[in-house]
Amino acid sequence: MRTLTAAVAALTLAAAAVPAAAAARPGPPGTDGVWRMDGYGTVLVVGGRELREYQTTSLSCLQGDTSRRTGPGTYTTTDGSVLTVRNVHDRDHALLAADSSVGHRTLRRLSALPAACARPAATDPRTAFDVFWQTFEENYPFFAQKGIDWHAVRDRYRPLVHENTTEDELFGILSDMVRPLYDAHVAVIDGHRVFGQVRPGTQNPGPELDARVKKFVVARDLQGAPYRRDFAAGRITYADLRDDLGYLRISGFGGYAGDDAPYTAERAELDRALDTVLTRSRTRWLKGLVIDLRVNGGGSDALGIRIAERLTDTPYTAYAKRVRDDPADPARHTRPEPVRVVPADAPRYTGPVAVLTGGSTVSAGETFTQALMDRPGRTVRIGQPTQGVFSDVMVRTLPGGLLFGLPNEEFLTRTGRTFDGTGIPPQLTEPVFTAEEFAENRDSAFDRAVGLLGR
Repeated sequence: MRTLTAAVAALTLAAAAVPAAAAARPGPPGTDGVWRMDGYGTVLVVGGRELREYQTTSLSCLQGDTSRRTGPGTYTTTDGSVLTVRNVHDRDHALLAADSSVGHRTLRRLSALPAACARPAATDPRTAFDVFWQTFEENYPFFAQKGIDWHAVRDRYRPLVHENTTEDELFGILSDMVRPLYDAHVAVIDGHRVFGQVRPGTQNPGPELDARVKKFVVARDLQGAPYRRDFAAGRITYADLRDDLGYLRISGFGGYAGDDAPYTAERAELDRALDTVLTRSRTRWLKGLVIDLRVNGGGSDALGIRIAERLTDTPYTAYAKRVRDDPADPARHTRPEPVRVVPADAPRYTGPVAVLTGGSTVSAGETFTQALMDRPGRTVRIGQPTQGVFSDVMVRTLPGGLLFGLPNEEFLTRTGRTFDGTGIPPQLTEPVFTAEEFAENRDSAFDRAVGLLGR
């Protein structure tokens, strides 16, 4: 779930104020009660018609929003995501899943809500600074990889914060603290103002870049295509090319059904597109498929898996997902959970695929790319390395009202490798939407893919 804009709309398990005494009462057998999530710095209170979340660190506990119960063990968040909570093994262990995400989150029963959650949180600027720093200290996995001494960062910036620090000043200080991370899943949010940045040398896959690239591709690469159609509010484009090849452009894994649409509506729009494109007839005569992810702003990992399920006849593991789960040790993680690709009960294309990627392939665009790496059959990556951010985004609220986001998960290949920071490298390197490519009306990655698949 997942560019800087998507970070604000990413999965946030809900929570609201609850009397401490009521929250502390043991729940009946089943899922009612108080739960600590393994990793994620989260405590949940489940009971009655609500699921409530508390965002915790070793020095803080802050309340959030509320998800409403919509069925046995199911809850709907304010953004329309459906959460499912179910016991495993016994009444003291449970799993939580979100329909728009992949994998599960492990829950362990607590006897009571932590005492810090019953106390009103201080709202002064130094408390906000401390919660921000501590949240990264306990959850961010990549300080060592990026060569950042987070304790030195605290020592440098904390003296700048005092009781009269304004919200605008605090926004600037927090932004400066995380600037050296160059992590597209790190954001500081103050209303409509968002600090965030992509890896140096890459471009944010925003609407302007997407529109410019789409216009270029349609005019140059798809000119004369015997069939071309847009789907999912223009975020998906398909075209038949010469030599019995197909072209599928995906600019994001969300935004298919309008603003604030629930995952079920997004999935339905994707299925309509796939059913129209991957007909039984086309999957038989298609000799090669170009999947263009070069400008892809991310979204739902589950939608990427759903597409992968239309590209194989053989079940396989897309990747394994793990989360940092020890606040004191960044090397400690949960047991990796494999995410499987199971062939869809619908027409499937299983022939050669060329995946086009670049630095503006972000988040769910990258997890989808990773999901195709071990796809049975011939699959080749062409272009430039992806952005290098894979995790769901933890969206947190600070005392005083600022929001921020950070990653805490890793997506592993079958050999245990991750591509955070560096991005997934192409197998065949070609320039991607450079000034020279635009000026000379070239699309080297597209031409390489068509030439390779058309042999």
